Amino acid sequence: MNNVQLILQYFPDLTEDQINKFSQLGELYEFWNNQINVISRKDTDNFYERHVLHSLAIAKVIQFKDTTKIMDIGTGGGFPGIPLAILYPECNFLLVDSIGKKIKVVKEVASSLGLTNVRATHERAENIHEQFDFIISRAVTAMPTFLTWTKNKFLKENKNDFKNGIFYLKGGDLKEEMASVKKAIQYFDLNKMFKEEFFETKKVVYLRN
Repeated sequence: MNNVQLILQYFPDLTEDQINKFSQLGELYEFWNNQINVISRKDTDNFYERHVLHSLAIAKVIQFKDTTKIMDIGTGGGFPGIPLAILYPECNFLLVDSIGKKIKVVKEVASSLGLTNVRATHERAENIHEQFDFIISRAVTAMPTFLTWTKNKFLKENKNDFKNGIFYLKGGDLKEEMASVKKAIQYFDLNKMFKEEFFETKKVVYLRN
């Protein structure tokens, strides 16, 4: 099972429009990956598992309320931002990457899907002067460095079930990396959400602002 059926297995309440958009992702990324390499070649065969479902793990932890503002730092080809933007059409996403060709792919994919809730910008995260409810990312750098990029970027008012903060997709042993982080941290194991072997050691890390 290596397509949108895999997503439906874990997210059975998708609308027809969402199913349609998720169905298009595979071909869109295959096309753009042949032009501009944004996904590791070894992962293309497991695209829906390792990119789409992995991104959606955040949605197993938090269900974003409508109008929530979310920034995806180091989005690469659009993960986790694009799959989450499909799942949450009433939320506003800004996808940021310092590599221009990756942002080109994100813009093309968002345009092809008609994702009006997605903006994408070629910029370093520390140069973004906006505030958000949440910042999301997928293992873009070590957490202490990542935190310096998120400084002063959170809205003060909380409107979701979690207080404003960071949701970070990360694998492996995080003890050493997180030892110096002086924030409230929660870990959510992906192997409790998804049965595929790929998720065995992976986590969603939540850091409250």
